Amino acid sequence: MILTIDVGNTHTILGVYFNNEVKFTSRISTDALKTADEYAVTIKNIMEIHGFSVDDVNGAIISSVVPRVSPNLKKAIETLCNAKVFVVGPGVKTGLNIKIDNPAQLGADLACVSVGAIIKYPLPSIVFDLGTATTISAINKNGEMVGGSILAGVGTSLYALSQKTAQLPEISLDGKASVIGSNTIDCLRSGAIVGTAAMIDGMILRYKEILGQDCTVIATGGLSSSIIPLCREKVILDENLLLDGLYEIYKKNI
Repeated sequence: MILTIDVGNTHTILGVYFNNEVKFTSRISTDALKTADEYAVTIKNIMEIHGFSVDDVNGAIISSVVPRVSPNLKKAIETLCNAKVFVVGPGVKTGLNIKIDNPAQLGADLACVSVGAIIKYPLPSIVFDLGTATTISAINKNGEMVGGSILAGVGTSLYALSQKTAQLPEISLDGKASVIGSNTIDCLRSGAIVGTAAMIDGMILRYKEILGQDCTVIATGGLSSSIIPLCREKVILDENLLLDGLYEIYKKNI
């Protein structure tokens, strides 16, 4: 049984794989102040809630965009299990051909979603990851990661508006989003949800002009299920794309 962990800026996603199949996923808050022991307790409890034991884990891999968290998570897993723990970064084989100016700058999350897209979908492909930041990854027909885009995430943008303006409140993204809002909250929801969907549609068209019109477009990340249904372009929603990529990277390193 393999434990995969995706550490994002806001949330950390745990996934357990057995015989090439994901058995469960779980989402917790990312906390850079948590000690290794605290993470160990959290992981143990989550495993048991889902009917599994940490004794069954014989390998683990971590992708993290929060460097302070990685050492404590790694130590937590090593405390719980007799398992080899990989952290995506220098020295870990990804199998990904990275064609950006400085391959060392590529975030672990972007590497993982790119690997996930390559093993699961026809190429070329465009991957949208909607989290604290919204990232776009471009993978050409040869399976090379050639670059992308980074934008402020939906929640990040809304938080900035509520903090930097006198009269705009914090809002929930729950509820139907109208194209034209009739009150402040609906207007904010329109901009956040419909506006992001329109941005995705527009970026798909521009990326296809470069990569080719036959691109497969995939979306993942915590907010993707709220946004993608409003897109006009065809987008595949794959909530486990990053974890699937992580699991593939683990297999390349054993």
